[in-house]
Amino acid sequence: MITKPTDLPPDFSSASLLAEANRCVACGLCLPHCPTYRITLSEADSPRGRIALISGVASGRIPMNARFALHIDRCLTCRACEAVCPNHVAYGQLVDGARAIMTQPSSALPQQDAAKRKSALRTLAEKEFIAKPTRFDALRPLLRLYQASGLQAWVRKSGLLGKTKFAVLEAQLLLIDIPCSTSNKTATSWQVIYPASGNSRGEVGLFLGCVARLADAATLNAAIFVLNRLGYTVHVPPAQTCCGALHRHGGDMQTSVQLARENMAAFAGLNLHAIISTASGCGVQLAEAPFDFSAEVIDISAFLEKAEGWSDVKISPLPHKITVHEPCSLRNVLRGAAQPYALLARIPGARIAPLAGNDQCCGAAGTYFLDQPEMAKALLDDKMIAVDRSEGYYLATSNVGCALHMASALRQAGSKIEVLHPVTLLARQMGMPS
Repeated sequence: MITKPTDLPPDFSSASLLAEANRCVACGLCLPHCPTYRITLSEADSPRGRIALISGVASGRIPMNARFALHIDRCLTCRACEAVCPNHVAYGQLVDGARAIMTQPSSALPQQDAAKRKSALRTLAEKEFIAKPTRFDALRPLLRLYQASGLQAWVRKSGLLGKTKFAVLEAQLLLIDIPCSTSNKTATSWQVIYPASGNSRGEVGLFLGCVARLADAATLNAAIFVLNRLGYTVHVPPAQTCCGALHRHGGDMQTSVQLARENMAAFAGLNLHAIISTASGCGVQLAEAPFDFSAEVIDISAFLEKAEGWSDVKISPLPHKITVHEPCSLRNVLRGAAQPYALLARIPGARIAPLAGNDQCCGAAGTYFLDQPEMAKALLDDKMIAVDRSEGYYLATSNVGCALHMASALRQAGSKIEVLHPVTLLARQMGMPS
């Protein structure tokens, strides 16, 4: 039996994991929905197989070793299995819990194997940037200079970074935008409040995230623009931090819970109608926090679907095809896959169609594309084939990780398809300045 870690939440003790794992009836309905099983055809890389492994380790019937860690770490945590499970097994909680136990000093996993599970680059990024996202704001001027000077183009052409993980990260770097501002054209961070335009219909909070505040400022700016035009005042609390998803999926439950508490405190006392997330992955993490926020956490598309004020805005026609990618977090957990379609349908003349294979993960999955590059590439290649066949002018997706992952592949393939958030496309048609 695994020694019960004393610094993990009760839901992630070995006894709790065993109880949840035992709820699986091994029906196998999850197998065809699992991306890794479809590639390896190995039972150990299926949800049913991983649950059996977790049950075996938690009960002491099988050892926690490198092979166990391999199959658990291959999981994308896309949670497609949860969406079809007839017994509603909390599979995501099981995998996160198993990873949490593997990181504990009391773990039976040999330390040399435990050390291999997380790269030094990822550990550094999580501690010094992801968990302290205001540092990304400090990087913004440097990265904009890096891009504007032509140095980025030279680095990519020269192959200076080789095939390192840093090269993979750099390849995903899109054009760095600046936060929108009513008074400063070179702002490095967001204003605390963006007043509504016209008739006031309420106040909302905007969650920035960590990577998104640097790499996807265009989406955050677009969300503010659309919300303001519809009559909503937008609050952007400066004390907010990372959602904690990367830490949770990496087994660092303590940091994940601490970040959730910091975000809860940051949005407290603002009398908000909702706290809005533009990245579905962040939205899931906030919505599943172990305590309640001061307002409902909701995805931007879901909020705008029910928002008022549409009769007061003009949306220009767009005679192009928009292919819609459905992130796993939005489709399988938030169950909001239909909402981006409804949002984009407000654009006159637009032809909107789903991307083939939306039931399968793109392979980004937080830092999965770094830690499991071969599996991630196989999944991404399938997406690129589907995108090419879609003949869309735009590829719309509601999660920043998916967007960066697919945009990088399209750029390297020489494709002209633009990858962007549905709210960004809508904001453009509403007259948002470029």
